[in-house]
Amino acid sequence: MDAAWHWISAHGVTLASSILLVIDVALRVLAVFVVPRNRRPGSAIAWLLAIMVFPLVGFPLYLMLGKAQLPRKRREKQRLVNRLMHERAEEIPDSDLDQGSPSWLQSAVALNRNLGAFPLTGNNSVDLHIDYDLTIEEMARDIRTAERSVNAVFYTMGLDAVTADFFRAIGEAADRGVTVRLLYDYWGSAGHRRPYKAMQRFLDQHGIEHYPAMPIKPFADGAFQRPDLRNHRKILVIDGKVGWLGSQNVISRDYDKRSNIRRGLRWQETMARITGPIVSEMNLLFATDWYFESDEILAEAELVHPQPDTAGELECQIVPSGPGFVLENNLLLFDQLFYSAAERIVVVSPYFVPSESMLYALITAAGRGVDVELIVSSTADQFLVGHAQRSYYEELLVAGVRIQLYEEPYILHAKHVTIDDFVTVIGSSNMDIRSFLLDMESSLMIGGSDFMQQMRDVEAVYRERSTRLDLETWRRRPFLARSLDDICRMASSIV
Repeated sequence: MDAAWHWISAHGVTLASSILLVIDVALRVLAVFVVPRNRRPGSAIAWLLAIMVFPLVGFPLYLMLGKAQLPRKRREKQRLVNRLMHERAEEIPDSDLDQGSPSWLQSAVALNRNLGAFPLTGNNSVDLHIDYDLTIEEMARDIRTAERSVNAVFYTMGLDAVTADFFRAIGEAADRGVTVRLLYDYWGSAGHRRPYKAMQRFLDQHGIEHYPAMPIKPFADGAFQRPDLRNHRKILVIDGKVGWLGSQNVISRDYDKRSNIRRGLRWQETMARITGPIVSEMNLLFATDWYFESDEILAEAELVHPQPDTAGELECQIVPSGPGFVLENNLLLFDQLFYSAAERIVVVSPYFVPSESMLYALITAAGRGVDVELIVSSTADQFLVGHAQRSYYEELLVAGVRIQLYEEPYILHAKHVTIDDFVTVIGSSNMDIRSFLLDMESSLMIGGSDFMQQMRDVEAVYRERSTRLDLETWRRRPFLARSLDDICRMASSIV
């Protein structure tokens, strides 16, 4: 024993170094075979680079964060939901498009139906709202008309001075016997501790059933689960008759964060108030999220209601997306629309870190004469995404894309796309890898030219508050700034 200990003492450093070297080499070799499997080339290269440089850190991180899939139990629920939704969709025909609609719009409808199993519905009305505080007031006003149910899922919810009346309306509804169901993303809400706790206390006092969506329980499913898969949707449905959908959360405009208040940051949003048959489809999408968190399957008869108001003229289709689906539903829709555009594309997004397919679709559109415009914030609330986004500007500007930078200190958090004079997509989805792969998103595709003037008016407001980015000025930015942007671009590919 003494001899063995003496040998270890004499050769321990060499032995440890040899063991680390073997592990180092083994991890690098293993990564070459494991990482690229069913992964985008850009993402695979980024992961491989991280593992090759820091194998003892990079490979464990890959095991924790390398798979964009829901936990096993949630995947089983998702498969059940997908099957039920597709069976239902087979029995419901799509509404007819306007005669003046382009042929490619029917292809987009078919794509969405095959991916998300939601039909195209007609006779809908949509009104846009861009005043942050007034939007919360209007949602509260609709909640006060509720007779049967209020269903809501928001990425961030909190009770503060701005949202107090919203929650009072919810409490009043529950007190008079209306069924109220609330979901809020755990990560998106719990980080705002004071309004989050105040909200939970309020909901409990009124006996309202509520759940944090996607709670972080790394080992609850028998194996480590990726913690950054989030429910990023923003949906409110009252009685299955009135719906709200868009980019805005239910919290004060500065998100009750000291750093935002210190910097003077304020969020600018676009929300859609919707009536017509599509609201029942929104209710069904909410029901899938409710099932994930509560284990309760809501009856279709409780969710789908005959619409008293079918005077609208818009065709609408819900587009759900997220890690529970086989493909990236939102990305495929955006790419299809960008390649179909003949005259004009306007993209409004707070976070623009596109996939290669989306980047090429926009560059190709500009190259064939389509007027392509990107409206984004001049300042960013997220360091990595903000710098990664900037790395794409020169390439887009060279291709002929116009880039508008929304005025500081506002964060343009609105998320919508218009194609020619026929199609709008509005919802919670950003134009970045997170929204395509990791976040559960809700988008609404609106067909027809009748709605386009509302969108053009909103785009005009955002354009008036923006400054157009000049290529030569952008090229003169400091070398260190460009290098930081490029590094963040590479890091953003690690998903």
